[in-house]
Amino acid sequence: MGSAFDTFRKLGPAAFVLKAIVFVMVADVLLLAFILLRRAYRTWYFANRDARMLAIRRQWDALISGEIPYATWRTKTSQRQLIETMVLDAYEVANPEESARLLKFMRASGLVEKRILEARHHQGWRRHRALVALARTRAPEGIRALAEGLRDRDSETRLAALRGLGRMACPEAAKEILNWVDDAGLVVPALPLQSALIQTCAERPQVLLPHLHHADTKVREVLGRVLGEVATPSLGAELLRFADDDLPELRAAAARGLSYLDRGTAITVLSELAKDAVWFVRLRAMVSLGALSHAMALPFLLHGLTDSNRLVRLRAAEGLVDFKTELLPIFEKVIAIHDQYGLHAFLTALENAGLQASLVAELKNNTRNSKNNESLLEVLESAKLSTEPRPPEENILVKAAAQS
Repeated sequence: MGSAFDTFRKLGPAAFVLKAIVFVMVADVLLLAFILLRRAYRTWYFANRDARMLAIRRQWDALISGEIPYATWRTKTSQRQLIETMVLDAYEVANPEESARLLKFMRASGLVEKRILEARHHQGWRRHRALVALARTRAPEGIRALAEGLRDRDSETRLAALRGLGRMACPEAAKEILNWVDDAGLVVPALPLQSALIQTCAERPQVLLPHLHHADTKVREVLGRVLGEVATPSLGAELLRFADDDLPELRAAAARGLSYLDRGTAITVLSELAKDAVWFVRLRAMVSLGALSHAMALPFLLHGLTDSNRLVRLRAAEGLVDFKTELLPIFEKVIAIHDQYGLHAFLTALENAGLQASLVAELKNNTRNSKNNESLLEVLESAKLSTEPRPPEENILVKAAAQS
């Protein structure tokens, strides 16, 4: 050994280079050995896992029915996790009868209770994993544990709890989310919160109403968008008070729900909302006016064809096309407005509804004014208005209102 060290000393500075080369070679060999060992272990692990999955699948009915005692696998962590994964995967795509059977198994075997316990007492990634698994069960008894996860300090854990409550899709979960938002404000991104509330409030949108007076404007915006998505006929009268709200999201929600009210009241309020400064409020108003399918709504739908927003024009045109028995007089009024963009919107809606051929046939069969019919056919085929001066729009709308 002494002679070897003497040889290194004789090399001088080159000894450091030689040592470095030796160390690098040793490190490379160790790294290669680690990679090969890891690859061999993973190969064995997945082969063993596949074999156990096949054995479980062969005994599936006996396992789910409880013929195989739960104690034979619950105490083995890897076996329990594998069974839970397989059951949850099957639960995701099962029909209602099979879903009830699988949920009963998870309850009877204690898998649900175990995940609830982990969600309450673990922290970090263990709690996150427990919340995700608990959400996949969609068991109502897990709502309280998921609600506690909303108050976790970690943002990823809060999001996992929020998405889990959204998957529950029941009013009880909505109440937990809304109570948490009242206390904490908007501490998560708006989109996941909105998505979770839409899923949970769809069955009973009334749970939103007490929370719409939140002091935080951003929270009210999210709740207003949710209300606009889940509004039902039962909320019609309640939505009237939001028709003149300062928040456009709530005005849009009111416009959507007003189509379920008495036609006279609804058209009066929607006619004002159709003039709103915010485009999506006008859009909702046009959709509701079209859904009413009443002659009193015609002047406002015609006015919608002259809107500056393309989507509003299209929705107004779709509302006009719904008056299938009055297509010819409506087409005449559309041309009389003398708005090229409005005409394009009406013709697009007509084509999408498959009614263009019927309007052409009606024009050809109408013998009252053949010259006028020819000009209407020309406009219908060319989608271009004549170059004549545009008549005052107010006069056209007044005539339409008088005829309705």
